[in-house]
Parts: sequence; structure tokens; C-alpha cells
Amino acid sequence: MRASQVTRGREFVVAFDHGEDFFLSLQQFCTEHGVRSGYLPFFLGGFRSARLVGTCGPLESPETPLWESVEVRCLEVLGTGTLAWDPENGRVAPHIHVSAGLKGEAADGRTSHLLGAEVQFINELVVVEIVGPELTRRVSPDLYDVPLLGFTDD
Repeated sequence: MRASQVTRGREFVVAFDHGEDFFLSLQQFCTEHGVRSGYLPFFLGGFRSARLVGTCGPLESPETPLWESVEVRCLEVLGTGTLAWDPENGRVAPHIHVSAGLKGEAADGRTSHLLGAEVQFINELVVVEIVGPELTRRVSPDLYDVPLLGFTDD
């Protein structure tokens, strides 16, 4: 286990509009406001389409990460995540999970890691900045190249 007490910074309410790319807009927001570390206690809204980690076939190895994705359309979502600095790429690396109801399938649900999404109508986010220590996200070669959360005081 790793842990660090954090100091919160600014807090924002952000609205992504119809047709926007969720991750591109999040990256733009972070760049414009200088947010390098933080968390999204929640966000809600609609996605026209989203790519989620998942597969329709059997898992080859349940103990290893799944790098495949499925595409879902027309969904209502609740999500949360962290924002950490990726020093290798010089940008914020979000880690976002969502629970979504598929509108055209009796609100049948999906819950997974979000890989990409296009906003439908609106998506409303709360972003809480962490000013210390800086959160980092580095790939762990000994754990299947999974990007892991770290702290600058590690």
C-alpha cells in the first residue's frame, strides 16, 4: 500500500457540451487552468458513444489486464476518476471509470474503465485540484505496463 496526505487546491465546475470529445476537452481544461493533479468526485451526463474496456468473448487470463474495448452508444453516465501527471508524455493522464445505462436497451448497464467518449447534450464535472504532493502516473513494466498512481513524495 502507498498513501499520502494531500492538499486540495482549486475546485471547478465544468460543462462539456454536445459533440465534444470527453478526453480532449478534459485535457484542454487541465492545460488552460494548469491542473496537473486532482480528482473528479463525480461527473454526470450523456455520451453519444463511448469506448469501454471489455470483451464479448471469454477472458484468456483473468489475472492480466484486458486491453480490448467495446463500443456502446446512447448512454447516460455517472463517473469518477483521478488526474495525475504523466512525466514521460508531459501531460495529465486521467484514470476514469463510468457506470452507464444504455438508453436504447431498457437502460441496461455497463460499468468499466472509460477509454473514449463523445458528449451527447451535456456532461457536468466537478474537478478538485491537488496541489501537493503532485500525483504521477507511470507505466509499471513488471505489472503488464499498467499505469500506476504515484506521489512526488514517494
